[in-house]
Order: sequence, then C-alpha cells, then structure tokens
Amino acid sequence: MDESLARWLRLREAADAHARSETLMHRVADTLAGRTPLRLLDLGAGTGSNIRYLAPRLPRPQQWLAVDRSAALLTELRERTIHLHVDIEARQTDLGTLDPSIFTGRHLVTASALIDLVSDSWLRSLAGHCRSAGASTLFTITYNGRSACDPVEPEDDWVRELLNRHQKRDKGLGGPAAGPDAVASAERVFAEAGYQVERAPSDWRLGPADAQMQRVLVDGWAEAAAEMMPESAAAISGWRARRFAHVDAGRSHIMVGHDDLAAWLQ
Repeated sequence: MDESLARWLRLREAADAHARSETLMHRVADTLAGRTPLRLLDLGAGTGSNIRYLAPRLPRPQQWLAVDRSAALLTELRERTIHLHVDIEARQTDLGTLDPSIFTGRHLVTASALIDLVSDSWLRSLAGHCRSAGASTLFTITYNGRSACDPVEPEDDWVRELLNRHQKRDKGLGGPAAGPDAVASAERVFAEAGYQVERAPSDWRLGPADAQMQRVLVDGWAEAAAEMMPESAAAISGWRARRFAHVDAGRSHIMVGHDDLAAWLQ
C-alpha cells in the first residue's frame, strides 16, 4: 500500500506544482515576514512534495515538522528533501486525532491533497489548533467534485457522481470525510475562528503527455465507482476500457477540479 501510494505521489507531483495558486502562496508568504526562524507544520506530508514546493519560495531560515502515518513515506521524504538545506523533522503519527503539541509555536500550518479526506469535526479541531498557535494556513490541491473528460463518454457524469459519494466515506480522520465539500467547510470554520480566508482554483489539466497519470486516475475512479455500485461493475469496466483507449490513442484530456485555500489572522 505504501509503495503504491508513493508511486502515485511521485506521478502527480508535477501536476500539483503546476496547478497550485501562486497568488495565494505569496499572500501567505507576506504574513510570515519577520518570523525567524520560520516554523512550519506539514500535515500528511507523504514524500514531501509540499515541502519541496514551498521551501524555496518562503523566507529562510526554516524549521519544518513533517507528520504522516506512514514510516515508509517519511523515509522517502528524508531522502528527497536533503537538497533543500532546511531543517526538517519527520515524525510518524496518526492524524485521526490531532495532537495539540505539533501546532505549538508554528507560524504556518500547511497540507496538500489532505483536507478532502477529513471530517467536518476534524476541520473544526484543526482551525482551533491553528488559531491557538496564531498560525497562518495554506491547504492546496483539494478535490472539489468537478471533472471533465474529452472525448466524452456517456457514463462520465455517472462515474463522477459515484466517485463523489465514495469521497465522503470515512477515511479514518474523524468521521465521514468532507470530500468535495471540504474547501467550503474549511472556509467556513476558519472564518468562524477569526481568520481572513481566500480560495483559488488549482485544477489539474492533463493531456496526452500525462498518459500514465491519466491511466492511474481513471483506474482509481473506476475502482471507487465499483465499490459504490458493485452490481454495475461490468458497465464501469466497459467505461474504463473506453477511457483507456482514448488515453492510449493520445487523444485524452482530463480536467480535475481542485481549490487552494489560505487563511491568516489580521
């Protein structure tokens, strides 16, 4: 499981970096001016793609705490962030219940492709811990329930609806996941905690050059859809085969909707 996830994280890193909102990143960076050393927390850090993106773009010196439940992913994180020449502590921890101590003294709390996996109560806990620490926040590449495929297949909308239902299943992070509603939920709870909040689109736009990523994405969508409606497994398998054919022919384009969200205290 960890190796499969690591491969997916490597595959998507360039698409994530291309999609992210530079405007929101700069807004957050402005709130961190004068903080030295800059103390940052990366939640669900995986192999460190969020750190690799942000570290060269934020003020230095930096002290990072990278937390994830996977020891294997954190081992890869250590190997792949040495070149950044910033202080990084990698800590294995279960994020199902947030430990208040990891927020203490942090100037920025950040995560990428995480908050659509967590519950509304988890987001409220997160906002409370960030507010207590006085930290700015930046949450990127959060799935928002939108997608579009070209060429179009008749089942595209149906598969997306099944996927969006699957996204709301309990992922072990405080209850049923916010899924496509995550950015709106986070925007609300951070505003209620006294934050200035802004969001911006960060959609993936995948073309023929992204064939491998498209195949993994379509396969994951089909698997999730079949879990939600096993009696329609044959129809879903047929849809997957046709989508694969478009990818293999070099004619497939896929848009996946995401949003970035930044929040800071006045």
